[in-house]
Amino acid sequence: MDARLILIALLFPFASYGIDHQGWDALLKKHVVLLDGGKASRVDYGGMARDRDALRKYLDQLASLRAMDFEKLQPPEQIAFLINAYNAFMVEKVLTRYPDIRSVWDFGKVFGNPFRDRFFKLFGQPLSLDDIEHGTLRKNYREPRIHYAVNCASIGCPMLREEAYVGERLEQQLEEQALRFLSDRSRNRYRDGRLEVSKIFDWYGEDFQPRERYFQRYAAALGMPAGAAPPISFLDYDWSLNDSRLSSRR
Repeated sequence: MDARLILIALLFPFASYGIDHQGWDALLKKHVVLLDGGKASRVDYGGMARDRDALRKYLDQLASLRAMDFEKLQPPEQIAFLINAYNAFMVEKVLTRYPDIRSVWDFGKVFGNPFRDRFFKLFGQPLSLDDIEHGTLRKNYREPRIHYAVNCASIGCPMLREEAYVGERLEQQLEEQALRFLSDRSRNRYRDGRLEVSKIFDWYGEDFQPRERYFQRYAAALGMPAGAAPPISFLDYDWSLNDSRLSSRR
């Protein structure tokens, strides 16, 4: 990277090739409500709806990035861009029905499936949320912690972070997300000699292999004895909308 680009990166840490994540960062700081000491969050969708023009402006910025310019980004910047895009378009999808929505599956599981519906464009192509998560992030980057960062607008999902992801801090952000999620006893816990974890580790088991070693890495966060190899079971997944107005959890 030449000196001019280094200077731009230092002065404008949210910007990459004309994409400024600062607008998304401001929306998250304003409308994400942290719970349980930051281990979980809910979204003030009513507030997001009132600021929908700002959200759409940010989505338009994302859509303006050309594929050739995306390819010039370093992998952490690419991952941050894709995670932010997934989360922002997920919020926009919810807002198309808000407040008359209680779960993302209200859109439909076959027709209208919110994850398979190509309702937006990136790089000049119609894409879906699944295209970002499975067709790009999981396919092109060996980074299981993306599962703690993309948010499916559901209570069972790892929390929506209260700031935008950025390439230069991505490692720290993803590791903090991992610790937050694995420390949330409503979704992951060691109890009575068993490890009870989120269905995410069942659905995407191949991303966390070898699973026993992976959980050992986070034994302290899980409240699990170091060196233990307990039987694993998977908790039910709560697909209720992660709406701050519907939750009494604090």
